[in-house]
Amino acid sequence: MKTAVVLYNLGGPCCMQGVKPFLFNLFNDPAIISAPNPIRLMLAKFISWRRNPKASDIYRQIGGGSPILPETYAQAAALQKELGGNYKVFTYMRYSYPLINDVLDEIELYNPKKIILLPLYPQYSTTTTESSIKEWQEETAKRGINIPTKNILSYEDHENFIQAYTNLLAKTYGQAEKVGKPVVLFSAHGIPLNRVTSGDPYEKHVNASVKSIVEKLGIKDLEYNVCYQSKVGPLKWLEPSTENLIHKYSAQGRVLIVLPISFVSEHSETLVELDIQYKELATSLGAKAYFRVPTVSVHPLYIDCLKSLVMED
Repeated sequence: MKTAVVLYNLGGPCCMQGVKPFLFNLFNDPAIISAPNPIRLMLAKFISWRRNPKASDIYRQIGGGSPILPETYAQAAALQKELGGNYKVFTYMRYSYPLINDVLDEIELYNPKKIILLPLYPQYSTTTTESSIKEWQEETAKRGINIPTKNILSYEDHENFIQAYTNLLAKTYGQAEKVGKPVVLFSAHGIPLNRVTSGDPYEKHVNASVKSIVEKLGIKDLEYNVCYQSKVGPLKWLEPSTENLIHKYSAQGRVLIVLPISFVSEHSETLVELDIQYKELATSLGAKAYFRVPTVSVHPLYIDCLKSLVMED
């Protein structure tokens, strides 16, 4: 059956000129700021204007734009190779090019019999997966697209996803323990606590991913924590924060390993927040060493995970 597979992710600015529009699209999402329009629109304009200088400085440190789109294209190409001719893989970003109508134009030309929406978010959240699904449903309804569509919601404990991260962690752990006994920080992107108390399963999914990796890794005396990064705004977010745990363990002179458990591709939160800001913080506070596990990206086991999710009925 002729099937369109749509990989979707958050997105990111391709260049410095794209930073402010990206921020506006992010904060204009009702899943991020729940206020009704026109209040949300005004808030999005204000926040994107206010945060633009700081965000621009972040992207300047990694060449002037986010690598998330090239990484996603590479994942799409690897998945396409595995799926073969009855499938065509498309890419859709929630807040930057290619936006939803860009990919819908391509899909209508392809004219598939079925669509599979496949998130590059292993753990489900109302702020990520649900937001994209809602936008997809709204825009396809506007365009009168009635192609049968399957939503893959999460794969937080999928065997191949877990094995991919276990293999990457094992390699990094082997390097780190030559310096001293490591403590592993499984760092996930944070969300506001009120989302979780309202029923968002994200925290449970993150914990499930970590539990599966720890069990698969099989290190008896493994010392580890689940923590959260990238907090924005005054609301209380999931804790403990990655930053606070880096303070704690660095002050003890520990060897730190950070694994970005909710990320499957490199972007500003990994390349700047983890690799530059938190590494500098750890070093300044006395950490014996700092290691960061790479994202699964195009790891063959992760691509196998995506393939198996597509092939399941």
